[in-house]
Amino acid sequence: MSETVATVLPDLDENKRRQRRTPRAMRKARRLVPMHALLMFFAVITAFPFYAMVIVALQPGQPISMPGALFPDTLSLDAFTEALNSRSIGRWALNSTIYSVVSTLLVLVFASMAGYAFAKKRFAGRELIFWVFVAMLMIPYHLTIIPQYILVGDLGGLDTMWGMLVPTLANASAMFLMRQFIHSIPDEMLDAAKIDGAGEFRIYWSIILPQTKPIMATLATFVFLAHWNDFLWPMVSQQSSENYVLTVGMNTLQQEQVPLATTMAAAVISFVPSFLVFVFLQRYFVRGVMMSGLK
Repeated sequence: MSETVATVLPDLDENKRRQRRTPRAMRKARRLVPMHALLMFFAVITAFPFYAMVIVALQPGQPISMPGALFPDTLSLDAFTEALNSRSIGRWALNSTIYSVVSTLLVLVFASMAGYAFAKKRFAGRELIFWVFVAMLMIPYHLTIIPQYILVGDLGGLDTMWGMLVPTLANASAMFLMRQFIHSIPDEMLDAAKIDGAGEFRIYWSIILPQTKPIMATLATFVFLAHWNDFLWPMVSQQSSENYVLTVGMNTLQQEQVPLATTMAAAVISFVPSFLVFVFLQRYFVRGVMMSGLK
């Protein structure tokens, strides 16, 4: 009998605690309703341009008048078919892919090497060189376009893919974040590897890179999105339409009097890769924003 009472009493106490917690949780939930409603309102406003872009792209050959065009009776994929079959848009998409993927890979390699050197190596002028790199973060990107254009032109890189790629590889922000992350790796791990006979490249490849996977994923997300959406430097450095990336090519479609639905379809196609990258790597994107603020 005593055992039965002992097992029942804790259950009764737990039920009372749950009953006390329920009104408190309900009050807290009610207080959050206005905040959630406000966030939903801003989410709808943010998503509206994308909705309008897709809806217009699904109405080829029809006059576009607002707000009636936002609620069409018939939809068609002809504009997407025309955009995908266009030789120019396909070429621009390939150029954007090469520009974004190659730049991202090389930025990660160079930034990780530089971050390792600044974080773990001892050499004359290390701190001075590092702070010169950090000072580059304070210079607006648009101020460097003209000297960058002159240097690439003198090297014969204008209107070439390598001329568009090379100036983007020295990413001071990526180097800074890599240095801060690698700095937290214990020196004892590197010393143990040296005792085992590992060389500098082996330490970098087998110890540094595996330890930096989180920050590498974060930087890959940032760099890819930045290069995929880049407009100013590709527009300045490329003169022939065959070397355009999607952002620059989309701008020229308006001058060629391409139907609006086709233009919007091309915009949707150019938006999809960056959207997918963000969806699958958004946790790294958020982590990168937090890390940038903390560092």
